[in-house]
Amino acid sequence: MTKNLILALAATLFFSSLASSQDSRVLAEATRISGDRFAVAAVTPRGAHVYAVSGPSVAVLNAVDKGLGDLFAVARKNGYYRRLKYSDYSIYIARADRTRDYKGDYSPDIAVGAAQYTGSVYDQGGFIYAAGIVISNDPCSLLIAEHSKNIDRISNVVRYEGEHLVLYHNDRRRYMATMDHSRGGAHPILQ
Repeated sequence: MTKNLILALAATLFFSSLASSQDSRVLAEATRISGDRFAVAAVTPRGAHVYAVSGPSVAVLNAVDKGLGDLFAVARKNGYYRRLKYSDYSIYIARADRTRDYKGDYSPDIAVGAAQYTGSVYDQGGFIYAAGIVISNDPCSLLIAEHSKNIDRISNVVRYEGEHLVLYHNDRRRYMATMDHSRGGAHPILQ
C-alpha cells in the first residue's frame, strides 16, 4: 500500500468512528428537525465536535471555534464558568431550507415547527426560519444551516444559540426567562 492510501484509510476510519460516536438521541433530534443525514464528522482546531451533511471547510471549523470563544468570553464576564470547554459542544450543520431572507439578503436558515411561535409574526404557516436552534441542553448541541459564504455569520449563530446552553448550565432562572423568543427578547442575551 502506498503512504497516501494508508493515510486515506486511517482518516476514513477516524472520521467514521467520530460519526458513529454521536449521541443517538441528539442525532435523532437533528435528523427529525432537518430531515438530513449527518454522515460527516470533524473536530474543530479547539476541540468542538461538528457533524455535517457535507465536509465542513477549515473556515467553517474556525468560525465555530470563534463563536464558541466569543461565547465563553462573555459567559466569564457574566460570572458563568460551567460548560465552557470547546469539547462540551456539538454543532450539527444541516442543509439550509432557505438561503435568502424576506428582504433578499443571504441568510441560510432552517425551517422549524412554529410551536410556541404559532400565530406570531415569525409564523410562516406552521414553521419559522431559524439561523440556529438548541437541540440538546445536555450534551450541549446546536443545529445550524450550511453556509457557502458570509462564514462570519456562523460565529454569530454559534455564539448566540450557545447563550441558551450557558444559561441552562449556569443560571436556570435566567435560562427559563430567555429559553425562547416567543415572549420577546433577542440576542445577544449576554452582554
